[in-house]
Amino acid sequence: MASTEGLVPITRAFLASYYDKHPFTPLSAHVSTLSSQIRSMANDFLTQHPPIQVLLLGERILINEADQQPPHKMDENMWKNREYIEETIFLLQSSNWPEALKQQSAADCVEFSITLGKLKDKLHNTLKALESFQTKNAEHVFNTVMTYLPQDFRGTLIRQQRERSERNKQAEVDTLVNSGGSIHDRYALLWKQQMDRRRQLAQLGSATGVYKTLVKYLVGVPQVLLDFTRQINDDDGPMEEQRHRYGPPLYSLTSMILSIRLFLSLSWARYDANKLKMEQIAVLEQAVDVYTMELERFLTFISEVFANAPFFISAEVAGALEARKNDDYKEINVPAGKTYEVLLSVDAVNSYIAWDFSLVQGTINMDIGFSLEFLSPTGEKTLMLPYRRYESDQGNFCTLMAGSYKLIWDNTYSTFFKKVLRYKIDCIPPVTDSVQSD
Repeated sequence: MASTEGLVPITRAFLASYYDKHPFTPLSAHVSTLSSQIRSMANDFLTQHPPIQVLLLGERILINEADQQPPHKMDENMWKNREYIEETIFLLQSSNWPEALKQQSAADCVEFSITLGKLKDKLHNTLKALESFQTKNAEHVFNTVMTYLPQDFRGTLIRQQRERSERNKQAEVDTLVNSGGSIHDRYALLWKQQMDRRRQLAQLGSATGVYKTLVKYLVGVPQVLLDFTRQINDDDGPMEEQRHRYGPPLYSLTSMILSIRLFLSLSWARYDANKLKMEQIAVLEQAVDVYTMELERFLTFISEVFANAPFFISAEVAGALEARKNDDYKEINVPAGKTYEVLLSVDAVNSYIAWDFSLVQGTINMDIGFSLEFLSPTGEKTLMLPYRRYESDQGNFCTLMAGSYKLIWDNTYSTFFKKVLRYKIDCIPPVTDSVQSD
């Protein structure tokens, strides 16, 4: 388990300085030129043969999507590129060609099929590169997080839980496909699953009450990791700097492949009236060549940037030492020969009291007695936690019945030295109540 001592999550300012050292060489000017040409050719189809039939509702949806700006999130753009590539590959498969194309003369058909086959193969290779990028990036993030978690049975459980969750997600996708779901349906589900992962990550960082106690203390998740998961998806958080720097070229590529798909879709639907001309095929071929080359170049670049970008940095580097002072903690002097007590009232059965305390470090006699008592309405005391002497007791908790409780720190055995106690306590309702309130 890697140490997170003295570390804080990456900040947007730090990422800006990191990205300054890793500028992306701008996309080829051909991206913009060919995108405009492809879209202009698609618009020519629409001018000559507008989508007026009810059966062309899907075509209208596609046109509207092409008229909109690409998504802002880079992750969503990656999924959109995958979807549009797959849709384009589908159109390029000979079984999905328009009947008029399939019935062209042998000489024309051979040349045409060779060209379309090359385009399909190029897009298929780029699709595999994009899938590999997403898989490796997800594994890198997960394995990096795991280095900051206990390397014992708890880490094994987390890995098993992730594997089980991913198997369930894949089964959900398989069920959709087997029931006749479209490519768009499948990617809508994949993106929903990705957003579910994000929400779970954010909820982990924002966990409160008993869930946070269990996650942080029993599972052993460091606070700095919880802080990271809580703020990583913020609209103006660290990832916004990533979108600002590297989003624009990706957005351009998203628009380009969508224009290619739109052009082919409109062309196939109107092929009886408007057979593709050689100059149109030449532009299409150039567009696919440039798109696949530039997207693969972008993926290679961004993979290296992501792989070397830190999750955590020192508080000094972030300039955040003061901001990281934990206001949840209180400090109290426990004089020699005295005790310090905290009274709590618990309303619901099966609630929890969680505590986290330590002594401010010194050189002498660094332990203090601690115990937990239940106080009945008649004033009787029941020892809930036996007296022991500790230097610290972090991440502990106790299940309780309704009533009053007393946490006691005992320094009566010390004749001369006060103890500086740093602590926080949380009274947590039952798990069922917490779930319902969410």
